[in-house]
Amino acid sequence: MKNLFKAKKVKVFSPASVSNVGCGFDIFGFALHQPGDELVMRIVDKPGIHITKITGDEHHLPRDAKKNTAAVSLRAMMNALEPKFGVEMELHKKMPLGSGLGSSAASAVASVFALNVLLKKPFSKNDLLLFALEGEKIASGNIAHADNVAPCLYGGFTLVRGCNPPDVISIPVPDDLYCTIIHPHIEIKTEFARRILRSQIKLSDAVKQWGNAAALVVGLMKPDYELIKRSIEDYIIEPIRGSLIPNYFLLKETALKNNALGCSISGSGPSVFALSRSEKEAKLIGTEMKKVFTKIKLKSDTFISKINYEGPKIISISDNT
Repeated sequence: MKNLFKAKKVKVFSPASVSNVGCGFDIFGFALHQPGDELVMRIVDKPGIHITKITGDEHHLPRDAKKNTAAVSLRAMMNALEPKFGVEMELHKKMPLGSGLGSSAASAVASVFALNVLLKKPFSKNDLLLFALEGEKIASGNIAHADNVAPCLYGGFTLVRGCNPPDVISIPVPDDLYCTIIHPHIEIKTEFARRILRSQIKLSDAVKQWGNAAALVVGLMKPDYELIKRSIEDYIIEPIRGSLIPNYFLLKETALKNNALGCSISGSGPSVFALSRSEKEAKLIGTEMKKVFTKIKLKSDTFISKINYEGPKIISISDNT
């Protein structure tokens, strides 16, 4: 294996993702075409994992392989292989940490996907999911949840029924479904955003949430846009996390007034997503939501994307010359 792969390198793209999708806390997620991370990996003779370069968030991301999300995932994979070779990798962050767009999941998926490509895919996606979850724990307080990792790795809109063993279900969505993302320039750490949640909820709220989660699946599959619109409503998480995002409820109201099918917090925030039926509507929603932040002098970025069915992809693969 060492002689076969040591002269090869691969560059991969790993997408951002929206998780929870309003009513589906820790179970729903979908992949985006943009933004995302890029990772370059080389097989080397020297054993171990060596992070040679980090760009984009180099001041916040550790090069220590025991603390870096991409490296921790890769270590879990290499422990299963017990290889006699090592790995060098460069991580190019194209989205900020604590954005609510699955930044840590993208890094975790990128590393295991890249090595699997170089080794001619000895592992299934279910295997890679378990390896990537080991890295995701670093970012979320040692809690393994796959609502970002699964769509990032599998692509599309996913339902995570369970992680051990992996039980990831792909949900078909309408071809004309667009997502608008607005990311205000503040950071919310996933670990903190989970810690402030209530440990108990009212049964009546749980019943409404379960109804919405089931209805959203039906709405996406039929498709039934009015049902989708009625279903992207979160009675449990949004009322608490919404207070962490400046002008969040005005932002949501603005999106809905501009024909959004639904609007909610992406992951633990601060990014907010809105779904719509056309690129034109998606762009208008983004423009109007940005005005909400501009009025309070809060900088923000917007992204427009259809659902990314591919997940991670190879950018290039070549001899390591």
